[in-house]
Amino acid sequence: MQFMWKAVLIIVLAVAVNSHAGVQVENDMNCHDQLAECPDRPNCVSSDAKDPRHAVAPMILVGDTATGWAAIQTLVSRLPGSTVVKATDRYLHVTFKSRLFRFVDDLELKLDPQSGAIAIRSASRTGHFDLGVNRRRVESLRKQLAEDTLIR
Repeated sequence: MQFMWKAVLIIVLAVAVNSHAGVQVENDMNCHDQLAECPDRPNCVSSDAKDPRHAVAPMILVGDTATGWAAIQTLVSRLPGSTVVKATDRYLHVTFKSRLFRFVDDLELKLDPQSGAIAIRSASRTGHFDLGVNRRRVESLRKQLAEDTLIR
């Protein structure tokens, strides 16, 4: 029982210490319609990352770009725990809150309308490790969009 209280206290302190990081990430994303870089922690993946431990492939839209982008925005906005922060004709920023500790993760999508390529980034705002949550989120989204024939 004493171990449990210590574990909870450590988690609460970690969140309190790292809470300012989330505010900065959100401010960066609201000021720039581009993907933020992954920090030097294993809790982020991005199609723009040059480091292989953070890298994921971009997605390529199939068919009409405007129609496909609108469908992707709708689908992502309906994912469990998602909250749309910003949506434009080329950029989507959505947050996800974990059920237990209410940690916030950011998902960003950036469309290149000429090529139909969608850059993607998913990152935890706090902590160091994410136990692969962000990579699984991106790959799950990729699978769902491919099944719906929105991307190839």
